[in-house]
Amino acid sequence: MKRRIWIRSTAAAGLALLAGAGGLTACSPSGEGGKGPAGVSGGAGGGNKAFHGIDITGADYARNFALADPSGKLRTLDEFKGRVVVVFFGFTQCPDVCPTTMAELAQIRQSLGADGERLQGIFVTVDPERDTPELLDAYVKNFDPSFVALRGDLAQTQAVAKEFKVYFAKVTGRNAGSYTIDHTAGSYVFDAKGRVRLFLRHGTGGSAVAADLKRLLDEAA
Repeated sequence: MKRRIWIRSTAAAGLALLAGAGGLTACSPSGEGGKGPAGVSGGAGGGNKAFHGIDITGADYARNFALADPSGKLRTLDEFKGRVVVVFFGFTQCPDVCPTTMAELAQIRQSLGADGERLQGIFVTVDPERDTPELLDAYVKNFDPSFVALRGDLAQTQAVAKEFKVYFAKVTGRNAGSYTIDHTAGSYVFDAKGRVRLFLRHGTGGSAVAADLKRLLDEAA
């Protein structure tokens, strides 16, 4: 079946603005869907034309997380200070948006050479029911050995998603008991001081994302 791309309507003005900019995509049975972060808007630094992504410097959301990695160790954003961090919410059975996003980030990290050592990719599952710690660990390391996978129970996942204004919801599949998940497909970027700085819409483009990440890495040098 041919994949299709569509934009779902929403009453939130902030979402409408982002949708107009082409930044709302999500995984679905048909390919890419249209759910974005609920109410994402620029922070104190919003509107900075020097970035390709949406500048949300000073935002009062996406401030931290406390989730377990595949070994069971509780991880928080604070421990990654000193690195530029990219946080993406997805699930391992996502057909296209998730693997292309992670592959792009891995390629960018490699292209940055020595600077790439200070770039940290983090994948947060929105499907803890199926994404076991072992599966998540193998999934992220397939893209880059340095990437970290995080997982919580459903309540913890919902709490973190709320903090990050991330949407996710089950979508019933064609077969009995099967499902996929619609979810926000953009990434959050934190600078080396642990401050949220950017929201990167899916489809921004590898060169544009690389330029934004390089600028934040240069700030920390």
